[in-house]
Amino acid sequence: MGIRTMPWSEWIELDSTYSHWQRVRKFRVRTRGHDAVRVLPARDDESVKVQGGAWAAKELVYELAEYLPRRYPSSFRITRLPNGVPAPSIGGVSLAWGQQQPVQTIEVVETGEKFDLGVLEGLNGVDMGEEAMRIITGLIQEDVALMIEGTDGKYYFQAGAICIPGFWRMRDKIGMALDDIHISGNVPRFKEKLQTSMEKFFRRMPVDKPVIRNNYFMQVCKPPAEVADNDDEPRLDVEEESIDPEELGWSESTNGPENSFSHGHGHAAAPAPYLAPSTIRLRSERQTLRRLPRTGAIVFGIRTYLFKIEELARERGVADRLASAIRSWPDDVGVYKGA
Repeated sequence: MGIRTMPWSEWIELDSTYSHWQRVRKFRVRTRGHDAVRVLPARDDESVKVQGGAWAAKELVYELAEYLPRRYPSSFRITRLPNGVPAPSIGGVSLAWGQQQPVQTIEVVETGEKFDLGVLEGLNGVDMGEEAMRIITGLIQEDVALMIEGTDGKYYFQAGAICIPGFWRMRDKIGMALDDIHISGNVPRFKEKLQTSMEKFFRRMPVDKPVIRNNYFMQVCKPPAEVADNDDEPRLDVEEESIDPEELGWSESTNGPENSFSHGHGHAAAPAPYLAPSTIRLRSERQTLRRLPRTGAIVFGIRTYLFKIEELARERGVADRLASAIRSWPDDVGVYKGA
């Protein structure tokens, strides 16, 4: 799986692209709805019982509200509930760190946006969970998927804030078990090399040992173009191109239109006519896993980076190493990674 121990200081990464990423994420939440933010209720059928994702979503937003101002004190401001006010909790365990009162509001200094966690106390079930996930999208650049153990010992994708997936859709995977997610997505060599070890790893993962891994793909994006301004009616596709010209949210140039995408057949679009060094990107994912202490859910974080191939090629030795890696891929891996 290529995993390594993750220092706690590396759980969430912020950089200079924060404001731009938040514009893309807000656009995706506004226009994609449940394809961007979704929480499932509990599942209880003959095959398996799985808790819904709402409580894990609530725990996660409180975890972030404690972590972010500690890790990035100049980027986030918080207020806490006054002493004597009943503290939000899960299973009778306060959602604060240490002996303090839980966070009441958290403000993003760069954008000025402030989130009131108290709104969650007036909501229940899926509504509460989805509001928590919407707050999460406004705080960080990572996408997150919440995996919850079922009575069969498998982990199920029960909640997600997936705003910039690029080459997969939450609607195709939400509610699935971990192994079904990878098998249905035609992940190369998953059954042969990863399925058994990944299932065991999830079941045994302790709270205090988060991990991290990296992955990368090739992606094409449209060349810069002038947007026509003489249309009588606003056009969503034009708005999307102006907000997300690098195709962070959905890599249409590589995968075709999002609404007609065929799950399990990523990178299957016809070669773009504008394929050129200037339009090729290396799409890198920084993936993290940590277990939440109260609900036991596993948080799968996906932090995406896009690098222009032309810029990478100017770095000494990078072009040769990347070309060598691509040439070493078996055919199925090459197709999966968009080569």
